[in-house]
This record gives sequence, structure tokens and C-alpha cells, in this order.
Amino acid sequence: MSFENWAAFAAASAILLVIPGPTILLVVSYALGQGWRTALPMAVGVALGDFTAMTLSMLGIGALLAASATVFTVLKVIGAGYLVYLGIKLFRAGGALKAEPRTDAVSAARMMAHAWLVTALNPKSITFFVAFLPQFLDRHADFWTQMLVFETTFLALAFSNAFGYALIASRARAIVRNPKAIRIFNRTGGTLLVGAGIATVAIRSGN
Repeated sequence: MSFENWAAFAAASAILLVIPGPTILLVVSYALGQGWRTALPMAVGVALGDFTAMTLSMLGIGALLAASATVFTVLKVIGAGYLVYLGIKLFRAGGALKAEPRTDAVSAARMMAHAWLVTALNPKSITFFVAFLPQFLDRHADFWTQMLVFETTFLALAFSNAFGYALIASRARAIVRNPKAIRIFNRTGGTLLVGAGIATVAIRSGN
């Protein structure tokens, strides 16, 4: 695996992770209602959930990689289109971040379990990884080494992202409730995702 390939994966993952989905909305909801103490358990739960979904996805991708080069290539093209779709959807999302404060007092363990369930058991998580990961896998390199590097990178970014969201929501609540700020954030992220998807298709076509 080349450094450029890893860097591209890390950059794309960072962009995708900051998009507010069900997991991030849950993190923000707890942080708005109960403050900064939710940051660590929620971040750990998110990372464990992503580990579960990503591992299941990687095992499935590994089977496809071993079975058919054509199917694997088709999956890469579908994944590139999926990135463009996500980018357009995010760009058009507007400035709403629908996260209501959760004021029910729960333990850190229950927060962590809740974050894990929402992240790991969301069917979209596995679908996302199946579409996203093949963009960066090299069929001729060792699959297990790539799996270890990609999972470690993604989980570190997922933990940091969830932790950051929780701290921002608890300390700077005006930002997560500011439609203008969210709109700028969504349009910037959407543009980057569309660019990543188009660049991926162009690279594959050039090869």
C-alpha cells in the first residue's frame, strides 16, 4: 500500500465522518443535554460501532476480491457514484441539524452501548463501507495488512470526530444550532465529496 493511497483514504474518511448522520446526531443530543462528560463514552461507543460494521464489511469485500476481479471493479465504480450521491445530498441539506437535547440521566456505560448500537446496527453503515472501502484497496497487496491499516486509521478518526462533536455541542451550543454555519459546513463537505467521487472515476478511467 502506497502512502498516497493511505493519505487519500484518510482524507476521504475525515470528510465523510464529519457529515452529521444518525450517530453524530445522537452524540450531539447527549452533549446538548448533559454536557462535556458525554464526550468520552460516546466517542468510545462510536468507535466500537464502526469497528463492528467495518470488520463485517471488510470480510465481505475480501470474499469479493478473492472471487472476481470484475465484480470488485464494478463495486469500485458503484462506490465512486455513491460518493457523488452523498455529496449532492449533503450540499442540498440546508442548515438544519435536528438534534434535541437528551436530559435523561444515564450511566457512561449505557451511553457507550447506545452509541455502539446506533452505529453498528444501522444497515446503512455496512452498505456505506462496502461501497466506500474498495476505492482504496489494492487487489495485488496483502488484504489483511490493508484491513488493519484502514480500520486503525478510520477508527482513530471516528473517535476523534465524535469526541470533537460532543465537546463543541457542550461548549459552543450556538454553533451547532446556527443554520448559516451548518449550511456552509454542508455545502463545503458536499462539494468535496462530489470532487472525490469524480476524481476516483477519472483515476479508474485513466488506468
